[in-house]
Amino acid sequence: MTDQPTQPANSAAASLEAIDEAVRAELTSLRESIDNIDAAVVHMLAERFKATQRVGRLKAEHKLPPADPERERDQITRLRALAAGAHLDPVFAEKFLNFIIAEVIRHHEAIARA
Repeated sequence: MTDQPTQPANSAAASLEAIDEAVRAELTSLRESIDNIDAAVVHMLAERFKATQRVGRLKAEHKLPPADPERERDQITRLRALAAGAHLDPVFAEKFLNFIIAEVIRHHEAIARA
């Protein structure tokens, strides 16, 4: 005598198929949400860079330096706190902001040269 379930093997396979279909449906739904979030992030970054381009032009007109280390430090501190409050790794958030800041400074330098 065995302690095997009394279900026929094909019934177990049908249950596994149903689980796989449910998992696939959930993955699809989650990926659609991720795609929407990615689109929103891209649009938000585009808006952010439109604003920083205006800042760059203003700085160039008034002969201000492209970088503002004090502002950058304040932004990093602020973003790290926001990240911690949102349960996002503050180190990751700082790296992300530093990447954006470097790109903004590059744009400001190009504007100043033009």
